[in-house]
Amino acid sequence: MRFRNLILTVAVAAALAGCTNETLDSVNLSSVKNKTEYQLSGKMVSKMRELGMQKTSPILLRIFKEEGTLEVWKANTANRFQLLKSYKICAWSGKLGPKVKEGDRQAPEGFYPLYPRQLNPNSSYYLAINTGYPNTYDKANGRTGTHLMIHGACSSSGCYSMTDEQIIEIFALARDAFKGGQESVQLQAFPFRMTAENMARHRDNPNIDFWKMLKVGYDQFEVTKRPPAVNVCERKYVFNQQSEGQFNATAQCPPMSTPPALQMAMASYDTDFRRDYEKALKKYQGMVWYEPTEAERKAVVADQRKGRELAYAPTGSSLDAGKLLKVSELEKKIAEQKEAEEAKQAALIQKEALEKAAREGKGLPVPQANPLERSVEQAAVQPEPASKSLWGLFSRNEPNASPVAPTAASPAPQAPPQPAANGQQEVPPAQDKPQVAAAPAANAQAQAAEQPAVDQAPIDQPKKRPFWKIWGN
Repeated sequence: MRFRNLILTVAVAAALAGCTNETLDSVNLSSVKNKTEYQLSGKMVSKMRELGMQKTSPILLRIFKEEGTLEVWKANTANRFQLLKSYKICAWSGKLGPKVKEGDRQAPEGFYPLYPRQLNPNSSYYLAINTGYPNTYDKANGRTGTHLMIHGACSSSGCYSMTDEQIIEIFALARDAFKGGQESVQLQAFPFRMTAENMARHRDNPNIDFWKMLKVGYDQFEVTKRPPAVNVCERKYVFNQQSEGQFNATAQCPPMSTPPALQMAMASYDTDFRRDYEKALKKYQGMVWYEPTEAERKAVVADQRKGRELAYAPTGSSLDAGKLLKVSELEKKIAEQKEAEEAKQAALIQKEALEKAAREGKGLPVPQANPLERSVEQAAVQPEPASKSLWGLFSRNEPNASPVAPTAASPAPQAPPQPAANGQQEVPPAQDKPQVAAAPAANAQAQAAEQPAVDQAPIDQPKKRPFWKIWGN
């Protein structure tokens, strides 16, 4: 019995692979004369016919970031949607999690209605479909951002970027559905397939509560294979709710109820999910999922860019670049990333400060060593007194001689003030000045004390008499 089930599973998988193979059609853009009127290939139309689909029947788009996949689902004659084709997303920016504000490089997550006016045939990225972000839910929660697209060129900054060959086919599928009368195409953008195992693996992600809310709509589509009716009240999504009241995005939800048939179908689905979730928790006990950065995803697919234009920038899959870690290993890795980011920010701030100073014409401060501490200068040596005249040998004073004043030492040349680290002039040490000035005074006193007594004229000294009166009275 088990073997027969295995064979059946393999057969179903093979059948699905035939439906979703991205190489089912190969678009030759060089032969396309009008990109907005491109007609789907004969192989694609034949595949629709086999699945009971009309060329102009409604479509639905589903995006899964983690595995980098965009799916096109199309309604069959029973108005149930089947997977028509799966495309590998060439590039998406940021990490898992919704877009919150302009410039955060995050790609949107949620439920978005796409209208005919959102098809842009004049995009600079070959062709584009505007996601309609921010939608009613985003606006109610204060989220901002503009021009979030599904487009070609394989280069993304908040968008979901495909190759030009992919976007021309997706554009044509949406165009034909609108021609068939579809008012809006529902875009469901998820971080990953919301299976029990994936929800358990990402249970520690800060976005888990938001994802649990999206999962309600995901589950209902999985069960019904029809796009859920989406409304917003109390700043949250509600799906397939019946109500006689009006839904207001920021107001309290009106009285509402789930259709009985849907409620019964979901009860069985939820029972299976809880069983599988408990099993997955045991599997991942003590382990956490490390969500890779965009740079880490790009590194995995770096070889794909070889030989191509710089604009071609695939970002790879989170499943390929992420990994399971022990809690201690993840904490260490996060700490290292935080330290590296802080160092990067510090270098950026310093660079901006230097550039600002250069723009304003200010000199850039150059750190210099502090001047050496100077010792107290010694006073100049007192010069020898001039030779005395012959008459001075016999007298205590010479009429034309005057006492020689002690010579003050010249102050030592001061070193020019050095610029401080903040660009201001640094004041020389205050203690140097009194030390230099005090030295000459101290030496002068010492020299005066050593001066011979003959050189010091007494106060009130009598006049000298001429030599011819020495012996006279």
